[in-house]
Amino acid sequence: MIRDLVNAASSWIVPLLILGVPLYAFAAKRIRVYESFIEGAKEGFEIGVRIMPYLVAILVAIGMFRASGAMDWLVWILQPMVAWAGFPVEALPSSLMRSLSGSAAFAMSSEIFKIYGPDSFIGRLVSVIQGSTETTFYIMAVYFGCVAVRKTRYTLAASLITDLSGIVAAFIICSLLF
Repeated sequence: MIRDLVNAASSWIVPLLILGVPLYAFAAKRIRVYESFIEGAKEGFEIGVRIMPYLVAILVAIGMFRASGAMDWLVWILQPMVAWAGFPVEALPSSLMRSLSGSAAFAMSSEIFKIYGPDSFIGRLVSVIQGSTETTFYIMAVYFGCVAVRKTRYTLAASLITDLSGIVAAFIICSLLF
């Protein structure tokens, strides 16, 4: 009975919100909904045009980082240290790429799933790392570029420390649970 009610509610909640919010805005607040939507769409398009150079720059930088062999070199440098700590070396490229690009890290994780399986320790570890870290360089390039922040102060250092903390926490939690 309750399950049926929850299923019915979950099927109707999004359509009701899509219909209810504009109706409320028009009826209760007298907001011209269509004109407001068009104005928001214009602003969104302008923001998209404004951040395009920053998106292109970060995507080119990521491509250069991978194509130059810098990722392989960084993995080679870090390999003895992470192996000593018990961290699977196979999960290292995906963990490092996560700070640069979420889609590239996801592609690397997909390869790990194909090789080791999603239910393996390594598969679970990269999944938890995907959820506990952020695309630091991408966010800084796009969002700071969009609002023209030039002095980022400690943002990069704090963000990379947070990413490292997420990777370490993911490894510890996965080691304890799996």
